[in-house]
Amino acid sequence: MSLSLVGIIFVQAYYINNSLKNEEEQFTFNVKKALSFTSKNIEDREFKEYVLKFQDLLDQGVKPDTTAFRELYLKEEGSGSNEKLIYRNSILEENYKLSSSIFDIGLDSINIKKVLSDRETKVLKSSALESNSNLNLDAMMFEFGKLSKGAEIFYDTAYEDLSYRVPIHKRVTKEEIESLLKSKLNEDNIDIDFQFAIYSNDLATKIQSEDFELITESTYSVPVFQNKNDGSNYRLLVNFPKRNVFVQSSIIKMTLLSIIFTSIIIIAYTSALMQLLKQRKISEIKTDFINNMTHEFKTPIATINLALDAIRNPTVITDQDKVLRYLKMIKEENKRMHAQVENVLRISKLERNELNISKERVLLHDIIEDAITHVELIVEDRKGKIKVNLSAENSSVLANETHFTNVIVNILDNAIKYTPESRAPIIDVTTENVGTNILLRIKDQGSGMSKAAQKRVFEKFYREHTGDRHDVKGHGLGLAYVKRIVEDHQGHISVESEKDKGSTFIIKLPLIS
Repeated sequence: MSLSLVGIIFVQAYYINNSLKNEEEQFTFNVKKALSFTSKNIEDREFKEYVLKFQDLLDQGVKPDTTAFRELYLKEEGSGSNEKLIYRNSILEENYKLSSSIFDIGLDSINIKKVLSDRETKVLKSSALESNSNLNLDAMMFEFGKLSKGAEIFYDTAYEDLSYRVPIHKRVTKEEIESLLKSKLNEDNIDIDFQFAIYSNDLATKIQSEDFELITESTYSVPVFQNKNDGSNYRLLVNFPKRNVFVQSSIIKMTLLSIIFTSIIIIAYTSALMQLLKQRKISEIKTDFINNMTHEFKTPIATINLALDAIRNPTVITDQDKVLRYLKMIKEENKRMHAQVENVLRISKLERNELNISKERVLLHDIIEDAITHVELIVEDRKGKIKVNLSAENSSVLANETHFTNVIVNILDNAIKYTPESRAPIIDVTTENVGTNILLRIKDQGSGMSKAAQKRVFEKFYREHTGDRHDVKGHGLGLAYVKRIVEDHQGHISVESEKDKGSTFIIKLPLIS
């Protein structure tokens, strides 16, 4: 599944990248097409202007300086036919010498030729040709007229030489270039700002838009005013400052949809994976909880069974002191199991917000001293000591005495349990006033916690395992209960710990006046 998801992402990325390349290629093609269109239109417009100037001069009836007339006859006679074919071609060439001021090229004069053509083809009977009588035409084709304007005007000083001498800013205007480019680009739906310029042999000319900047990766060019050998000294350059934004915007909708749908797939997959991991974790927690609760109940049940077996012994049942001692043992173990069950029930009620916590004005110091009495016998039994330094001048808080006593007992009990058996538990309990709050610190010299464990120590069922699973005592509910009760009292609890050096639990509660 993970491999398929990665494959989908790569395919989407490849498709988007490919689409972007295609859009860039299409953009480049359209821009080059617009440049070619502009270049050709400028050249055609200039050439037509020259032709019209010449034509106007010739149509004004200016007499030629020199005239030449040529006539060509061809006769063809078929061997098996009595028909003759006569072809005549007449050419009239008129030479004009005009002032070059008309074209503003800096020369004294230019020479122009006007060429007229007359062609005639006749098919005659041989007898008619021989008798020199009136010709009877079986067929006659007659054509007379001027040559095309492109062929009509020939220069002694060629068109390229004439235009070459005119400065570029007199041959084309910025407005013309901008209009042609814009119209052609709009046809291809390219509606973005552009800058243009005409360069002559890689040098800027007067023809350029405002703020033109030559940027290699986003500038396109085409030659303009090419000669008959397709060479040119001029290049029209166009630059698109927002080219990348425009190209990317063309696929933005597709990209966004692709990202959205891919994200949905990723979220769905991640959610499913998280659910699987969560279910697995819950299963592990449930198994761990059952195992540890079984372990917690195993010892007291075994102790109760042993005590009952001992009481049933005839030699013991008659000894009242021994019977009372065994009954006390049974009661203590039963009380221990009851406490474990109560812890679980309290957490369950807290989760469902069913635990009714009524608060009243109490002295935190009194609660601390009461909690210490619950564990001091265990500490003394292990040759340990609880050092108390209640230096806070004000310890009045709004709290539930029963639940907050359980909070402190839980922390003290953990301090005892997590002190190695080889060492006597040493616990420091201190208080101090900080502003409008009271701080309670409970410090032990136990096994301590890793950094990772400190982050999760208040989670339900969390216990840091080292070696055998049952080396870690309890069921992981005590500190979760502690945190929940402290927060319900508008307080805050944190832990500072170092591996093999012990832990310090810090509770901050607001004071009341």
